[in-house]
Amino acid sequence: MGASVVDVGPRLAIVLVVLTALAALAGRLSGLGQDRPVVVAAVRATVQLAVVSALLLAVVRSLWLSTAFVLLMVGVATVTASARVTGRGLRDGRRAARLLPVALPILAGSVPVVGLVLASGTVPLRGVAVIPVAGILIGGAMTATSLAGRRLRDELTDRRGEVEAALALGLLRRDAVLLIARPVGATALVPPLDQTRTVGLVTLPGAFVGVLLGGGDPLEAGAAQLLVLLGLLAAEMLAVWAVTELIARGAVLDDVPE
Repeated sequence: MGASVVDVGPRLAIVLVVLTALAALAGRLSGLGQDRPVVVAAVRATVQLAVVSALLLAVVRSLWLSTAFVLLMVGVATVTASARVTGRGLRDGRRAARLLPVALPILAGSVPVVGLVLASGTVPLRGVAVIPVAGILIGGAMTATSLAGRRLRDELTDRRGEVEAALALGLLRRDAVLLIARPVGATALVPPLDQTRTVGLVTLPGAFVGVLLGGGDPLEAGAAQLLVLLGLLAAEMLAVWAVTELIARGAVLDDVPE
């Protein structure tokens, strides 16, 4: 196996098929109705990772191409998060109009953190380093935006009467929405907080393992993982703050009470 965490070969292919089948079967038998989404997700992941792996061989050699790839990541993250937050298809004109507002929390979360680690020299300004770090942080900001935005949309629909009552009492729309939005948005921060609190005790995340497999010592692995975890925590906190404010101001959802 050398420095690889898995043995790439026929056995890996068989295991991946079995794991997909197991997840799909559980999705069917449990009554959750997630068998088809599991298979589609597995196939998409396989194809996308194969294409990206081949593409990165060329991209990481150029800082300009690496920057373009990071921008592509932001675009895909925006499209993905907008579907979760608005609950609309991409062909729906109202969702298309919300792409920029949804991109803002992702950028607000990832750009300051990526900028800090690059400007400080903690992460070298090379494609092979920039792409994975930026990808982790953009992905974290996307997840936080999706979770917070979707929960807020559901809560504002279910508790519309509370917002309207607050408006009737003279509160501004932003203040009325934030009475509900802030506690709900905070729930999107539970996963990164739990991951940070339990690191090393429950799991050894990817950055830690990756450094060890790359020949680094445990101290270097721990430092890399700490940078990733605290970077994610900052990025997701900023993203949740931004999406909460944007929703409260009526910039993301169509049906926020006024």
